[in-house]
Amino acid sequence: MLADKLEPLTQSISEMESPVALTDRGRKNQSQTPDGAILTPLEYEGVNDARLVEEARNGEKAAFGELVNRYERRLMRVIKRFIRDEEIVRDLAQETFLRVYGKLEMFDASRRFGPWLFRIGVNLTLDYLRKQKRRGRWALFSESPAEKMPDPSVVDPRIYQNLQEEVRAVLAEIPENYRSVLILRDLENFSTSEIAAILDRKEATIRWRLAEARTRFQKLWEQRVLEENA
Repeated sequence: MLADKLEPLTQSISEMESPVALTDRGRKNQSQTPDGAILTPLEYEGVNDARLVEEARNGEKAAFGELVNRYERRLMRVIKRFIRDEEIVRDLAQETFLRVYGKLEMFDASRRFGPWLFRIGVNLTLDYLRKQKRRGRWALFSESPAEKMPDPSVVDPRIYQNLQEEVRAVLAEIPENYRSVLILRDLENFSTSEIAAILDRKEATIRWRLAEARTRFQKLWEQRVLEENA
């Protein structure tokens, strides 16, 4: 099944360094609730995204730091689905948060913050890949210089690694507009409504592209298997 083939790529990715230092900077800042009570940085942990955005717009860096805490790990994980070089992943994540911070005034508070942030991050990532492709350096699944050595406790880790490479190779053959939907849905488990918001497309379009992407993946995978067994 498709899910079985994609499963190796859904394993947790090793923790990477935080891309933005705003989390710790401004921790001494305090904010007031509508009733005049003091809101400390620690209490931001229970505040919804919309309130944090409002506070950040008012200059509360600790509020934006909490948004970074909530989304940085998953953002880097999503970017790493497209790019394996951890240094580039960190750079793109940092650029995403910087752009988000600079565009807070443009954010529609009636919408969800998460999909808006991921839209900026995914667009930056795809733009980077397009530039690399134009330069003749297709780095979608390039080897990371920080690639970890196989875990000796795992029985023949080459099986897992080879399957990962096979899946990546097949994904690389699928056009970007289908591949992006497949990665976000089947590898990162975003809902179709979230993907629609991230890619700025209608849900019906996302569902159609997902079905088409899965069909293309299945055909390419089966073709690969036949070639190997020929």
